[in-house]
Amino acid sequence: MTPFRPFFRNPHLATIAGNYWRRNLDAKRFPVTARLFETEPGVRVLVHSQVPSAEPKGHAIIIHGLEGSSAAGYACSLAQALLEDGYAAHRFNMRSCGGTEQYSGRALYHSGQTGDVREVIRQIRAADDKPFIIIGFSLGGNVALKLAGELGAGATDEGIAAVCAVSTPIDLAACVRQLHKPANWLYANRFLKRLKDRIRVKERLTPGLFPVHRLDHVHTIWDFDDIFTAPAFGFGTAANYYATQSSAGFLEHIRIPALLIQAKDDPLIPFSVYDLPAFRTNPNLRLIATERGGHIGFISRRKRRAQDAAATALTTDSRAAASVVRGREMVPQDAAATALTTDSRAAASVVRGQEMVSQNAAATAAKAQDRTPATSVGPGSGDRFWVDGVILEWMAGVWEQAPAEIRSHPQGPLLP
Repeated sequence: MTPFRPFFRNPHLATIAGNYWRRNLDAKRFPVTARLFETEPGVRVLVHSQVPSAEPKGHAIIIHGLEGSSAAGYACSLAQALLEDGYAAHRFNMRSCGGTEQYSGRALYHSGQTGDVREVIRQIRAADDKPFIIIGFSLGGNVALKLAGELGAGATDEGIAAVCAVSTPIDLAACVRQLHKPANWLYANRFLKRLKDRIRVKERLTPGLFPVHRLDHVHTIWDFDDIFTAPAFGFGTAANYYATQSSAGFLEHIRIPALLIQAKDDPLIPFSVYDLPAFRTNPNLRLIATERGGHIGFISRRKRRAQDAAATALTTDSRAAASVVRGREMVPQDAAATALTTDSRAAASVVRGQEMVSQNAAATAAKAQDRTPATSVGPGSGDRFWVDGVILEWMAGVWEQAPAEIRSHPQGPLLP
């Protein structure tokens, strides 16, 4: 497996660049079909599907993270890689995401909502029964792992050959607490604003559905889930919601190959949550832990000269950037905020108000490294989007062991 050579050593820069780095998806070569799937009465979810030029080897369904959509950069680059390698790619939008609030019924989505994915797979397989691999990023990874654990040995009966999760908050409570540490205020505020906005959109579409007047009492993600998410889905409290919907409690029940990719320096997920017996006792689980990568920020280096130029572009004229990291520790909130917002050509305007809006840092780095960002990522290619290559390499092994009956193929754990 190709080693990860991180483009960024700072986990926050890696996270932000991973979010904004330009990625191409060739919709001319692989036309996109948008389809609304009814997953239960009154609820429809949007899926963007593309098929390769030849008969597909199988299907991959890609699930985005918190407040994301099928347009997420990581979903698009992975879809391109899958299509070039001969797989059909289905970019799944969670309930109410991707501009589909009007189709989501009387609720939004939650971190363990597996029924929609399961139903979409069932309906696609009705027309083409080739096996599926489920690939989730961040919150989508929690959904993917939880579904595999819920189904256990029955996953193969539903055509699910394997599951992959990248930068996954397998312990929801621990990760929500991590999100609200001072150094992570930028991410927390961004997520919280978008969640509140989604409630307001639903209120306009379905007045009286949620206690909108209580939005003023929401100051954290925990508050939001305690007031809105947990009651809407019958969990009662945020604490119970996190306890019952965290995929950590389902890992031991997974009976199909499961690949988990996690950076130890992920600012949103404490790596300690992965210290679980399941990774030592369940041979179906494979954990690849990298020292760096941030949160879905696995941008690889290509050429030394380009790397140096990009690094220079990201730090020039930024008086605070040098103080963002002392040793390997992030300094507190003020220094991090200054580093991310000071008038630097690379990092300027990353936030406007409380929302990330600029692509300058990632765009500058992309231009410095290669004027034409890659769209094709293959196993062992050493290309920019390392995770895509790792997933394809792993999938090749899974597919060799998954004939028509989709046999389960246990893999030994690769622990840090």
